Amino acid sequence: MNGLHLIADLYRCGGEAVALSEREALETLCVKECRDAGLTPLGAYFYQFLDDAGEPAGVTGTVVLAESHLAIHTWPETGDVTLDVYVCNYSRDNSERARSVYRRVIDAMQPEDIAEHAVNRGREPAEIEA
Repeated sequence: MNGLHLIADLYRCGGEAVALSEREALETLCVKECRDAGLTPLGAYFYQFLDDAGEPAGVTGTVVLAESHLAIHTWPETGDVTLDVYVCNYSRDNSERARSVYRRVIDAMQPEDIAEHAVNRGREPAEIEA
């Protein structure tokens, strides 16, 4: 279960504006960037929220990867996005692939401000108590 978990809060995004409010655009972006980074999408589920007038609003979605997952949530009314990329490093070190897809999605969103966290998940075998 050792792996890398990258978390970002993106504020006032100005890039792929259509991806902030349209499910298909965001799903296409996320799946493509996962593939282009060398990760293996197994499936995706993205949900389209509608505003009171029935117009597209925010989107929430997940790409399930053989290596773990990408999760994303958008608030187009403020231009904000939360992004979560987690990869396992069981059979190979996927850390650079995780950093690549993470950076590609952030670059596409073009946030004015960002809060980021990186968490190394799991324990090394030497740390496991018998």
